[in-house]
Amino acid sequence: MKSYCKIALVGNPNSGKSSLFNQLTGLRQKTGNFPGVTVDKRSGSCELDADTESEIIDFPGIYSVYPKSLDEQVVMDVLANAAHESYPDVVVVVVDSANLQRNLLLFTEIIDLNIPVVLALNMLDVAAGMNIEINAVKLAMHLNVPVVKINARVGGGIDLLKAAILAQKQNAVGATQSSQSAFFDPTLLVPEFIADIKTKFGLSNNYLALQYIHQHNNFTFLNPTQRLQIDEMAVQYQFDSVDFQAKEIIGRYVKIRQFITDSVKQKTVVHQPLWTKRLDSVLLHPFWGYVGFMIILLLMFQAVFAWAQAPMDLIDGGIAWLSGWLKDTLPPGNLTELLTDGILAGIGGVLVFIPQIAFLFLLISILEESGYMSRVMVLMDKIMRRFGLNGKSVVPLISGVACAVPAIMAARSISNRKDRLITILVTPLMSCSARLPIFTILIALVVPTTTYFGIISLQALTLLGLYLLGTVSAILTAWALKGIVSVKDEGFFVMEIPTYKLPRWNHVGLTIYDAVKAFVLEAGKIIVAISIVLWVAASYGPGDAMQRAEDQVRAQNSVLNGSMLDGSTVRRSTLDSAAVANAVNAQRLEASYAGHFGKFIEPAIKPLGYDWKIGVALLASFAAREVFVGTMSTIYSIGSDDPTGNNKTIKERLLAEVNPDTGKAMYTPALSFSLLIFYVFAMMCMSTIATVYRETKGWKWPAIQFFYMTGLGYLLAYLTYQVLK
Repeated sequence: MKSYCKIALVGNPNSGKSSLFNQLTGLRQKTGNFPGVTVDKRSGSCELDADTESEIIDFPGIYSVYPKSLDEQVVMDVLANAAHESYPDVVVVVVDSANLQRNLLLFTEIIDLNIPVVLALNMLDVAAGMNIEINAVKLAMHLNVPVVKINARVGGGIDLLKAAILAQKQNAVGATQSSQSAFFDPTLLVPEFIADIKTKFGLSNNYLALQYIHQHNNFTFLNPTQRLQIDEMAVQYQFDSVDFQAKEIIGRYVKIRQFITDSVKQKTVVHQPLWTKRLDSVLLHPFWGYVGFMIILLLMFQAVFAWAQAPMDLIDGGIAWLSGWLKDTLPPGNLTELLTDGILAGIGGVLVFIPQIAFLFLLISILEESGYMSRVMVLMDKIMRRFGLNGKSVVPLISGVACAVPAIMAARSISNRKDRLITILVTPLMSCSARLPIFTILIALVVPTTTYFGIISLQALTLLGLYLLGTVSAILTAWALKGIVSVKDEGFFVMEIPTYKLPRWNHVGLTIYDAVKAFVLEAGKIIVAISIVLWVAASYGPGDAMQRAEDQVRAQNSVLNGSMLDGSTVRRSTLDSAAVANAVNAQRLEASYAGHFGKFIEPAIKPLGYDWKIGVALLASFAAREVFVGTMSTIYSIGSDDPTGNNKTIKERLLAEVNPDTGKAMYTPALSFSLLIFYVFAMMCMSTIATVYRETKGWKWPAIQFFYMTGLGYLLAYLTYQVLK
């Protein structure tokens, strides 16, 4: 039977911790929350050897065990509680070798907690480029822990790291917890306070007792009474946490410098490469930096359209062919219709957009891996501050282009609560990847494929315009909210700009895999489930409404060869006509539960140019925006009034739809742009609403967010339709 080991990866931001996590776990990863807190927990499995299986937990990046944000609080909340389900057997501290002194501060704090530790020296190639040489043997002797040289980008040193982890785990078996701290002993300054805390809470480690004093209000495992007791003891001992923390950090750096002097040699001071300086002078320029960013975005959206079109057409055509083949092969009946018009139509609405999702995340991942995205955040910081946002708001806003849920959770890095709240309220205005299927299908319907300069299409420019509209709206809304949600404290944006690097293609592949998997499994489940529900709602109606609708069509089409005919035989012959059969389908759909519901809400959406079918799709997409296209595909599959409608692609079904009032195409530029504007602004994602509820701990702000965004979407969609029609 295999033994089990739980390993925590801890390190400074940009130290390569996440790269090491990917190397160790590969595709065996999962994402959840740490118990009791809404903080992302990435974990995965890894075999240390033939007899030992391990769980690797990737903790949020931190500079010190003293947190400055909600994300950072979880690290000590876990490491201070041995009963926590994520408490590790071994901690791997990943450090940037080019900034060893700063990175080792965190290492010395964690080792003082008396948890088995392995030090992983990463980015040695960067250090070598700066003429920094690290003697790992001397460093290990000074620190009294295993020190392993790794290259997290390419997987170098992974086997040695696994061996060191196993050794530390085995050495820890049967070992007793030491009360003495190796690098900083708090009993030298507050011995009585530390002794009382250890006695009251049954602790044996001095530094852990100090963390109870400093961070008890952040520890989820302490109850309010215990926190109050520590507060009272702090008053009794006149404990100044700020002054004490400053003395601790100074004391730690004194020791760190001592063994770094003996273990690290830097021959000459190496300045930043000239090409890097020249590139940054353009990318971070107050004018050309923004121009460059717009050009990169435009090329990115052009690539999404150009590269994804062929595989999308292939998938769309394949689904249409399969639907037709199944209808021709299987016996007619409700089960066949459920399979083709319900389930398969819903699956088609998911699969057809996989190429666009994959290419979008491919390009975003390349920008992140290369180091460019960090520079965009620094560049945009200047704009953010003018509109009342904290500089750190840039991170959630840019992340919102992928998905609003993790983007809102990323706002925890903003220490000021009110700045964080404004960021949460405006982040969903950023056009996320869930909107991409709607944007692309509607743009393809009404925007010509005209190309400028041989490479840039009008469709790509339109897509870029929609994304810019969301971004500008988020910034202006933040400015408006600044007067409602007052921001008194000054926020600070501190970010370490990484060096330029070639993308790690295995990490790019993992990013694409995770994005597509999340879209197919998470959004896909909702889309398919709603498609089935819609099929049922569109195939059945109240009482005998469906039968009466069919009889009405039969009566209206009882003229055959110029003669009035009657009788069941003649009626059956009449209904064999494809045109009449499809007219029956359309009338039955209107008489169904879905039709009744759509007709009920149609007066409210008629001013926007929408009919009851679009109304059904709008309401269904409040569960998830992606549902819109799948819903329309299902509705038009069931109610097609075209003889060949059952074998058409999603795009062809939308193009074939006729406005009953005008007799012309339903999806005119006015209607399509009205829908586009509505989806840019409207809050139509239950997952996002649930995340805002968790982050703000109440329904007040999610309700405000829902009504202001949806109301804004309705108003602007109305104006768009009225102007363009």
